[in-house]
Amino acid sequence: MPSTAAIAIICKVPRAGSSKTRLIPIVGAEGAAALSRAFLLDLSATIVDVAAEVGAEAYAVCSPADASIELADFLPSTFGYVVRTDPVLGRVLDGAVADLLALGHDCVVLVNGDSPTLPATLLTEAIVALRQPGDRVVFGPALDGGYTFVGLKRRCSALFEAIPWSTATVLSCSLDRAAQLGLPVIQTAPWYDIDDVDSLEWLLSELRGLMPAGLDRRGAAAPETRQVLAYDLGQ
Repeated sequence: MPSTAAIAIICKVPRAGSSKTRLIPIVGAEGAAALSRAFLLDLSATIVDVAAEVGAEAYAVCSPADASIELADFLPSTFGYVVRTDPVLGRVLDGAVADLLALGHDCVVLVNGDSPTLPATLLTEAIVALRQPGDRVVFGPALDGGYTFVGLKRRCSALFEAIPWSTATVLSCSLDRAAQLGLPVIQTAPWYDIDDVDSLEWLLSELRGLMPAGLDRRGAAAPETRQVLAYDLGQ
């Protein structure tokens, strides 16, 4: 059997009051949950397309165990589920890499669930890079200083240790850590995730056809997200 990659969304079940909380003052609790669900629908559709192109399987990394049941109600039927329960994001990422590699995949790409317009080309480029000979990590830089995805072909727990998650230095600290570990790095073109008012404005701008500064390509169509934001887009 040919080897396959694993592409997984790190996500939570969309729930009013606990999803996208920094957007609640703008769109309300129900609106924030609807956006979170739309983000996952649009991103999962992109991942399904990439998986078919490069030879990969799609997953959601979630918590707790029953979250997989709720997510399966709306995510594509081809998705598998990995449960990782830990308050520290770094341990979730490390555990997900370990679990997915243990399933026999040749590499793993873990994707932030808040990037509904993430271009398929970036994920394809990451898989192609990981399948080249030699060890490496692939980062998809985010405009806010983090990263939208990370790809590995072997477990590297230290890469995720003591990183200041949810800050503007996530990527820079991760690059420093990779250098300390002697782990070669490839960075794709940047993209962005949506978790506050500023990044929501980037999204609205993009959906209106205006390229946010710092991006070099058009994003995915994101029809589910566009529908939720139809009023804001004047549609």
